[in-house]
Amino acid sequence: MNLISLEPSDFVADDQVMLRDRRLEHARKHLGLAPGDRVRVGLLEPLGAEPPSAQIGEGEVLAIDREGLLLRVRLSEPPPPASPIILAIALPRPPTLDKVLQHGTAMGIKRFLFFHTRRTEKSYWQASALEPAALRHAMVLGLEQARDTVVPEVELHPRFLPFVEDRLAPLRASMPVLVGDPEGAEACPRAHEGPLVLVIGPEGGFVEFERERLRELGDRLVHLGPRILRVEAAVIAILGRLG
Repeated sequence: MNLISLEPSDFVADDQVMLRDRRLEHARKHLGLAPGDRVRVGLLEPLGAEPPSAQIGEGEVLAIDREGLLLRVRLSEPPPPASPIILAIALPRPPTLDKVLQHGTAMGIKRFLFFHTRRTEKSYWQASALEPAALRHAMVLGLEQARDTVVPEVELHPRFLPFVEDRLAPLRASMPVLVGDPEGAEACPRAHEGPLVLVIGPEGGFVEFERERLRELGDRLVHLGPRILRVEAAVIAILGRLG
């Protein structure tokens, strides 16, 4: 945890917060905080809100024990710039979903679009990992890692064709769509500038019908070379390459 995240509900005064959950445990067991110590803090805001220019700053420990952590906070900095990339991923199994959300958020992604494919297990759509609280928890962990405060948005699209034909249509009109696929005809570009949609398929890849439909819609299928990566590794590799 490189930043202690704060919620508006944590404030007990204009410049003081009281923490009683996992953040308290982290402060006690891992940071070893004591009165007078100072830590990095950040006030979480939803994407699309009009936050104040300063969301990140410093917290001074006023009191800490097993019952709570009282901090005096001063917010003086804006969050880091967001990535211009929209990340669209075939819904993976829950442990992978958690990793994708954490890593993607830490790398600046602010919009995640999860969709269905032939090789996506239908049971994934009923997983508790898709509950709003679970999704938010994973993303907040990514924000704390990267010292960011803007919580990304998540969209769920349980049907393939409506997603690629309808949801991606307005995005295609304003930005390129790159599809990471081992069968891609060209190498993934490097240091792309500007917004784009990055689409990553399921473990095992797209079936040929899905791949062909994406081509027909004008999307570029790109590869990373002969090695096949797991979804969470592919996310990091391609985002790093495009960035």
